[in-house]
Amino acid sequence: MKGNKRERIIRILLDTPDGSLTAYRIHIKAECSEQWTGSYLKKLENMGLIKKTKVKNIYSLFEHWLRIRSPLQFAKYHLQKDPLTIIKNSKLSYALTTYQADNLIQRYLFPARTDVYVLKDELNLWHDTLLSHGLIGAGNTRIIIADPHLIKNSIKRRGYYIVPISQLICDLFMEGGVATDAAELLIRKWYSEFI
Repeated sequence: MKGNKRERIIRILLDTPDGSLTAYRIHIKAECSEQWTGSYLKKLENMGLIKKTKVKNIYSLFEHWLRIRSPLQFAKYHLQKDPLTIIKNSKLSYALTTYQADNLIQRYLFPARTDVYVLKDELNLWHDTLLSHGLIGAGNTRIIIADPHLIKNSIKRRGYYIVPISQLICDLFMEGGVATDAAELLIRKWYSEFI
């Protein structure tokens, strides 16, 4: 949980980088103890990444997030039909990320693979749903076990739930290659007044 807590706090800071949130409000939004939140915010401030709750350096905070990020737990599937239609019609909780989410936000990346965060409690339901439309193994779809906080704070774009922009940027950086270019474009667009 410690990794999830840190990532929640960083995501909240990057979603509201102007410092308008109090430490108390961050603790409520992150669903972490007030003491733990205060301690972690102080650590980030000592590292020069924030001042109180205002982000001082967007790029450095993303770099820190990438260094402390928990490893992803995922499974791969090859779906015979459009993955987005299957996901949307599943009626299960989800949040799209990487290629598909980028395509819904800025249409920069070709959606070569569908990466979707799902709740651990619904993993078997997702497995059954995806298996009924395809096969297990390297393919066009990847389900990733998510911190429930990530799903709860997803945003709706063009009829689909996607991760918050800060999470999308982090995931694109992790993906590497041309996805890094997409992350840079999003930073310049969403954080223009902070860089």
